[in-house]
Amino acid sequence: MSKKYSAYILLTFSTLFWAGNFIVGKFATLFEIPPLTLNVLRWASVWLILMPFTYKEIYNNISYVKKNWLIISFMGLITISTFNSVVYFALNHTQVINAVLVLAAIPAATIIFSSFMNIEKTNIFQLIGLFLSIIGIGSIISGGDIQKIISLNFNKGDVWMLVCVITWSLYSTLLKKNKFKFSQFTLIQLMVSAGLLFLIPQLFYEKSIGLNVNFNKAFFVILFYVVVFPAIAAYYCWQKGVEIIGPNRASMFIQLMPLFSAAMAIIIFKEKFELYHLVGATFIVSGIYLSNKKTYD
Repeated sequence: MSKKYSAYILLTFSTLFWAGNFIVGKFATLFEIPPLTLNVLRWASVWLILMPFTYKEIYNNISYVKKNWLIISFMGLITISTFNSVVYFALNHTQVINAVLVLAAIPAATIIFSSFMNIEKTNIFQLIGLFLSIIGIGSIISGGDIQKIISLNFNKGDVWMLVCVITWSLYSTLLKKNKFKFSQFTLIQLMVSAGLLFLIPQLFYEKSIGLNVNFNKAFFVILFYVVVFPAIAAYYCWQKGVEIIGPNRASMFIQLMPLFSAAMAIIIFKEKFELYHLVGATFIVSGIYLSNKKTYD
C-alpha cells in the first residue's frame, strides 16, 4: 500500500474517533461531568499511559527537546489545553450538530494559515474540493433543508467552537512546518506534558465554583473512550497523516466528522438513512478526492 493511501486510512480513523468524541462529550454533559475537569483527567491519564513507552526517547534527545520546547509547548497549549477544553465546554451550550458545522471551517482556515506561512500553495482542486465538502456537510446537518442553515442563531457554544477552528488549523500547519524527529507517541507525550501545565488551573477553577466529578460507572466509561480513541489513537493517526500528505489535504478529512456523526446517530438513536445523507456523503467524498488529486500525480 502506498504512503498516500496509508495516510487516507489514518486520517479517516482520526475523524471517526473524533466524531465519537463529540457524541461522548455530549453524554458527559447529560451526566453533569464538568467539562474542564474531564479534559484534565483525560490528558493526565494519557500522560501516565504513554510515559513508560516514551521516557527513554525523551531522555536520549533531551537537548533536542529543550531546543524545540517553545514550539512544542505552544502546540500543546492550543490543542491539548485549549481545543479539547473548549469542545467539552461548548457542548454544554450547543448541539453536537452545531459544533460539527462550525468545525467545517477548519480546511478553509488551514489553507489560509498554510499560505500565510508559505508551507503549501493553494490550488484550484483544493478550493473546489473544499466547496463540495461544505455543500455535503450542509446537506447532512440541515436534513436537506437550506432554511435550517440560514436560520441558525449562533449561541455561546457555537462562538466558542470558532476558537477550535483557529487552534486546530494552526496546529496542523505547525505540525507540517516543523519536522520533529520524535516518534508520533513521543511528540504527543511532550505536547501533553506542556498542555497539562495549562490544564491544571482549569481543574482548580471548576472546583472553586463548586463543580465536582461523581466517580460513577458512566464517568469511567466516558473517560476510557476519550483517553484511548480521540486522544491517543486519533492524535497518532492525524500526526502521521499530516506528515505524509500535508495540512491542506489532511484538513479536508475533517469534513468526514459530520458524516460519521450522522452514522452514529442512525446506529445509536435508530434514525433513518435519508436521501440527504447519501447526497451529503457523495459531496464530501468527492471533495476529499479532488483536494488530494494533484498531491502525488
